Amino acid sequence: MNKDLLTLYYTLDNIDESARQFWEALHNYSVFAFSGDMGAGKTTFIHHLCDYLKVQDVVSSPTFALINEYHFTGPDSTDKTIYHLDWYRLKDGAEAISAGMEDCLDMAGKGTAFCFIEWPEKAIYLLNPPYLWINIEPVSITQRIMTIKEVR
Repeated sequence: MNKDLLTLYYTLDNIDESARQFWEALHNYSVFAFSGDMGAGKTTFIHHLCDYLKVQDVVSSPTFALINEYHFTGPDSTDKTIYHLDWYRLKDGAEAISAGMEDCLDMAGKGTAFCFIEWPEKAIYLLNPPYLWINIEPVSITQRIMTIKEVR
């Protein structure tokens, strides 16, 4: 069963506030599946979310690397890991597994990491509930609507 959790409207002018609202409401989840057309703003939002978390690593699209790893300090002063996965170029599930994506998801499932996934529809069968499905759609050239559902 899917449950609507949050809807955000934002522009680049207020994306940092939207990233803050997003994290404060949803940080108890560990797998975040970001869906949207090319150019919808998936990487841009993840970048601003990482800025909010004070990630010290360079945040960029993992389109060619498939997986980027970032770190931030959690509220309990421990090192937290984010795996930023891009499934756009995946040919099949075997490629995802050989790239280590299943390991990243396993760590997130155990609560020892977070996974931010772009293009999750390319290998949705790798996702084990519960996770968040985040759809980003352009409303105009400058405005986006983000709808977030919990998948159980």
